[in-house]
Amino acid sequence: MTRQPLLSKISISLAALASILMFAWPLLIATDSRNENLLAQGVFMALMPLIIIITLVEFATGEIGSRQLAILGVMTAINAVVRLLGAGTAGIETAFFLIIIGAYVFRSGFGFILGSASILVSALLGAGVGPWLPFQMMAAGLIGIGAGALPRFKNKLPQLLTLCAYAILASFVYGALMTLWNWPFLAGTDSSVSYEAGAGLGPNLLRFLNYEIVTGGLLWDAGRAITTCVLILLTAPALLATLKRAANRAGFEG
Repeated sequence: MTRQPLLSKISISLAALASILMFAWPLLIATDSRNENLLAQGVFMALMPLIIIITLVEFATGEIGSRQLAILGVMTAINAVVRLLGAGTAGIETAFFLIIIGAYVFRSGFGFILGSASILVSALLGAGVGPWLPFQMMAAGLIGIGAGALPRFKNKLPQLLTLCAYAILASFVYGALMTLWNWPFLAGTDSSVSYEAGAGLGPNLLRFLNYEIVTGGLLWDAGRAITTCVLILLTAPALLATLKRAANRAGFEG
């Protein structure tokens, strides 16, 4: 495995940190603002340059060359269409397995761009554009970053077990993040699970966990985890072999 350039590591780490902080605003910012659209617009304006910057850094450091960029474009288009088959309906999510497998082969920068861009294209094709979109893009990008950092194994069984275990974890993390950003808008203001401006990290985190349990978010996330894991088991052997051959032809050593 070739060593990842320091600049690439720094840019990906900053992107991950920025994304997490944007999701965690209810736990970090003491505000009683309920303007969901303004928040989403601000995040979107921050996210677009972030994707462009990471793409340029990955290209400049050689992590993504012209051939890898072509592969990224094809996978983004395919994943955008595949997502339309589920798009989270009843917990069925068909987009994540390809993000995880692609990032596992081509690493974190590729995974972040694939996750964010495919969600955007899918939304434009019909999966839905709304205040939630930039947060879906960020969360999918984070899944790609994590998948790209997974340990590599030569044998198929450890690969499949690693990818499935990560898929389960990522599904629940994605669900928690997507609930967290709009929790203050949906939970109301006068219940034990409502966001309380200025209450501090600990009390609001406990309220959020109670909200997840009360609303059944964990069951929804379980459906996403099962769907993603099953799709990985069905497709990973063939996809990993195909993508690794494409990576070798593109001069990429993961």
